[in-house]
Amino acid sequence: MTSVLLADDHSFMRAGVEAVLRGSYFDIVATASTGDEAITAVARLNPDICVFDVRMPGMTGVEALQQLRERGDNRPIVLLTAGLEDHALLAAVRAGVNAIVLKDEAEENLLDALRKVESGQKSVPEGLLQRALDLSLTGGADPLSPLAPRERQIAAHVGRGLRNKEIAEALAMSEGTVKVYLHTIYQKLSIKNRTELALIAHKAGAAGPNFS
Repeated sequence: MTSVLLADDHSFMRAGVEAVLRGSYFDIVATASTGDEAITAVARLNPDICVFDVRMPGMTGVEALQQLRERGDNRPIVLLTAGLEDHALLAAVRAGVNAIVLKDEAEENLLDALRKVESGQKSVPEGLLQRALDLSLTGGADPLSPLAPRERQIAAHVGRGLRNKEIAEALAMSEGTVKVYLHTIYQKLSIKNRTELALIAHKAGAAGPNFS
């Protein structure tokens, strides 16, 4: 049997992966619901393959991949995702991800991806590989590209150092609405806080005077 560590914060998704692997020679030896738990379990159990959800509380699947690689850990890592933003895709490819499986295709493709990485092959959808190549050739993409226009405006104001109340006044909305937008922005960009958003906004040039 090939031991597998599964990390996903959704119990429904974990149950789905367990169902897909049931009866195969891939044995889920442990599950985790956060990236930090996954890193701890890797050290404790030494699984043959890791399957990480990209979006998890705290440390993301991409960050867990990066941390393992920085430690010299080159075991196969499979990322599960509903979709990857440009910066996360580039980070995963540069960190040497072995496979990326889209969640809506996991039932059909996960087993095949596991077989491939076990034998030393890569399993990344052709479209994602081409996108990563294009991003590398152009020097990367706009880190705010996943955001809708109103979300980009809020990100720009955060980059300028405005508080929620000030953003609400500038955009003629309630402070509560600003908080809801910020929560969505954090999710879309796979970040955790306002400081990270401000840094990304500056990098994108969104906080400049000509942004609209």
